[in-house]
Amino acid sequence: MPVAEQLPYRHAPVLAAQLLDGLATMPQPGCLLDCTLGGAGHSGLLLAAHPALQLLGLDQDASARAAALAPFPGRWQILADNFGTYQPPTSQPFCAVIADLGVSSPQLDVAERGFSFRRSGPVDMRMNQEQGETAAELLNRLSEAELADLIHTCGEERRARRIARRLVAQRPFADTARLAWVIAGAFPPGQRHGGLHPATRTFQALRIAVNRELDMLTNLLQRAPAWLMPGGLMAVISFHSLEDRLVKQAFRNDTRLERLTRKPLVAAAADIAANPRSRSAKLCIARKL
Repeated sequence: MPVAEQLPYRHAPVLAAQLLDGLATMPQPGCLLDCTLGGAGHSGLLLAAHPALQLLGLDQDASARAAALAPFPGRWQILADNFGTYQPPTSQPFCAVIADLGVSSPQLDVAERGFSFRRSGPVDMRMNQEQGETAAELLNRLSEAELADLIHTCGEERRARRIARRLVAQRPFADTARLAWVIAGAFPPGQRHGGLHPATRTFQALRIAVNRELDMLTNLLQRAPAWLMPGGLMAVISFHSLEDRLVKQAFRNDTRLERLTRKPLVAAAADIAANPRSRSAKLCIARKL
């Protein structure tokens, strides 16, 4: 029995139709690099749509790598790697490079991963649970001023100083539910319920810091254009303004690329109704000159 049947990983890909349309003109035959393979939601659709396409998928999450690509035997390879440190063979230019920067539903929904403030679990938040500092260790190590800067910069949270003060006063943290409760206490009672959860931005900041997400994205944006064959396409799906800003700037300023999306593509109302997590997704596409 394939590992993927023993360890199901269900991830509905966001902006799937937009990505398929946007990559319709990529050179063929060729090899696609999926920098964030996940459950191969996007890659599986692309392999089905393009019979001459091969796939190289990267993912540092072991459960994601176990997801099935069984319908496409002989057409794919998966590496346990982070796209920010990946070095491809110089002899193999890619026809397209894609990256979906969001945390997947399986990661959010499994309490043991520590990404969710709605479920009780360890304060972990590592994409690769085999290495690196956990969010709990980060929270215990940083000073109040460092925490406030992190939450403000990576979470764009206006109450960063008040939250940092509460976190330092009540650490250590071993449980995400308690962490979320302490963060919520930094907000007036009327802002603790309904709309955006008070812990959303702080959890985002911790996750970004633990996984060095902005550094890894910057590395990818600087290096990936060199990996593309002429006419090859690069597509990035981002989920918050920090990522979106980096992608837009890179696609606008990199002389190796031509922007194909002057404005990011977003989900239609029907897509958001079917998958609310797609509401913040933005897709940018560029072509290698």
